[in-house]
Amino acid sequence: MAERERLIAARGVHTYYGASHILRGIDFHVDRGETIGLMGRNGMGKTTLLKSLMGIVPPRGGTVEVKGRDMVGRPPYEVAQRGIAYVPEGRGIFGNLSVRENLVMAARPGTRGQRDWTYERVLDTFPRLSERLNHGGQQLSGGEQQMLTIGRALMTNPDVLILDEATEGLAPKIAREIWRICGLIRASGISSVIVDKAWKQVTQVTDRNVILVKGTVAFEGTSAELHAQPQLLEHYLGV
Repeated sequence: MAERERLIAARGVHTYYGASHILRGIDFHVDRGETIGLMGRNGMGKTTLLKSLMGIVPPRGGTVEVKGRDMVGRPPYEVAQRGIAYVPEGRGIFGNLSVRENLVMAARPGTRGQRDWTYERVLDTFPRLSERLNHGGQQLSGGEQQMLTIGRALMTNPDVLILDEATEGLAPKIAREIWRICGLIRASGISSVIVDKAWKQVTQVTDRNVILVKGTVAFEGTSAELHAQPQLLEHYLGV
């Protein structure tokens, strides 16, 4: 089987908040077409790792390569320009813009010129948004805002979509819709990194899973391997 292209390669990453040492020598990678679940209890470094990959919180040690170029110290927009889309916890939509404006402003071809995710395709994927095109971002429910921020990220035609707390705080019906979307994104060939507490749902759409404990990688393996070791779930996730 042909070796997959490595899109993100983080090696020996050490990240701090002030004097607090959060990430302690983490190795983490994302290959083309791969969907990864990033798990761990609260405060174990998941969001810090995502922000380190994006350049929002620059690591003090180690390297973060995006398509072979070390991006440590580069601004987040340069990471985004290399095909990485980030859906942060808290969503970050523009509340003073309409749904249509939030989507259209992000539209651009991907790094290989791909235009797979068009405005029309996003609305077909998120029919709820098509009913609210003229609503301001602040008028949407939490679930609709999450759909909008994922749709906006897809409009950039990314190579990798990073999704932090995919369904946190959402009603079960809306959460099921988000998981359906994650499956569609995977099927479309976009790589994903998904953080969520619902490990059963995460492992249904992921190829590989990484569990962080106190800023280090405690487990890395396939969904099948994780399911086969329920003691790990109990030990590391408390489930």
